[in-house]
Amino acid sequence: MPRRPLHLTGAAEAALRTALREVRAALDVPGDFPREALAEAEQAARTPRPPGHDATDLPFWTVDPPGSADLDQAVHLARRPGGGFRVHHAIADVAAFVAPGGRLDTEAHRRVQSLYFPDGTVPLYPRVLSEGAAGLLPGRPAPALLWRIDLDADGRAVTTDVRRALVRSRDRLDYAGVQRLLDTGTAVEPVALLAEIGRLRQDLEAERGGISLDVPEQEVHEHDGAFLLSYRSPLPVERWNAQLSLLTGMAAAALMTASGTGILRTLPTAPDGAVTRLRRTAGALGVDWPHHVSYAALVRSLDPGEPRHAAFLQECTRLLRGAGYSAFTGGRLPSPSVHAAVAAAYTHCTAPLRRLVDRYAGELCLAAAAGREPPDWASAALAGLPKEMARGARRAAAVERACVDLVEAAALRGRVGELFDGVVVDVRDSEPDVGTVQLEHPAVVARIEGDGALPLGERLRVRLTRADPAEPAVVFAPAAR
Repeated sequence: MPRRPLHLTGAAEAALRTALREVRAALDVPGDFPREALAEAEQAARTPRPPGHDATDLPFWTVDPPGSADLDQAVHLARRPGGGFRVHHAIADVAAFVAPGGRLDTEAHRRVQSLYFPDGTVPLYPRVLSEGAAGLLPGRPAPALLWRIDLDADGRAVTTDVRRALVRSRDRLDYAGVQRLLDTGTAVEPVALLAEIGRLRQDLEAERGGISLDVPEQEVHEHDGAFLLSYRSPLPVERWNAQLSLLTGMAAAALMTASGTGILRTLPTAPDGAVTRLRRTAGALGVDWPHHVSYAALVRSLDPGEPRHAAFLQECTRLLRGAGYSAFTGGRLPSPSVHAAVAAAYTHCTAPLRRLVDRYAGELCLAAAAGREPPDWASAALAGLPKEMARGARRAAAVERACVDLVEAAALRGRVGELFDGVVVDVRDSEPDVGTVQLEHPAVVARIEGDGALPLGERLRVRLTRADPAEPAVVFAPAAR
């Protein structure tokens, strides 16, 4: 399943447009913004609430996938004179544009989060804000929540501050470009520090038992009217940049838990039975897992390009199910109060243009840092936010899966009966003859149905038995030996 937006252009987009409209209707995807909400957004874009602090002297920069339009994070990294590092992390201040209880706010609660389709985005906020006035676009001042997190020489956070500020990004960078600069040693220090700090934070993640799964992602391209699917592994710079978001999310959680009011992103620890099953899977796949090696350490040692490792990593995603949001007041922390994969208290606060909860988390952190009570509008929404976010996550997951299924079926249409090379990456506990196969080429992950138990983690030839964009559905079967 893809971990980033899918993009199609040209003939491929035209061919899929009708089917994608049907997906939107079936999943109750929001359409155009109501006229009143658009009017509010346009007015707010002209007259946002001004921040009290000017930080436009800091040379911020953004780094995102090419073509990203909703830029809600910018960073500036520096060394501290006495040793260690200073991370300035600017997050778009959506609350400077959205009036609590207004028509735009109501619509945001209906949408919950941005949705990504091959033919475009269904944004959380109107584009005049999400791709315009509220975004951290280069060369223009914008209101932001300015996080300042000081780290020691090992990358540990020692002090945290957050305030409203006016910021201005200087450069709009993309991951591949930054990776080239880092690989060739030509990156200027503020950018080069991303690798240094990112590696230190990865070491600390390993120390506390955190987990980052590198499961191969699917990407969709169009060339001469044909659909092309490929696998993609994240670049190192993407992992280092993700560590900055984790750092800020952990700092935000610490502020809120200290204040007694907040909302956390939580994930319970996997039950012993799930880990035991995973150990059996490792044995079946020939993945060496000594008893003295922790699950987190094992995961970091695996190569997603090796078929048996890829199958095991796919199985590992089972332990990450059950994530949600937990709100709390009066100092009564939820149980669990940590995110098992992060191995620390953590919250979402760095993507407010794309996720509803981040606007509220940011506001609660501002209040906590200033030693004051949060505004009534933020406190009043806390109780309902976990259910709202769960609803939005279900719809986003359904959209993502439906889009991938549709593109896979369209790409393979007309190839029923052909043979492909693949690896069985999942087998159902209750039906060992049904599972999931990951093809080597094209980059398809689909259902496989056999006459007997499927060989988990083994390479095999499979025959395409069904590829129907109208369903959409793609099904394979083991080829006769």
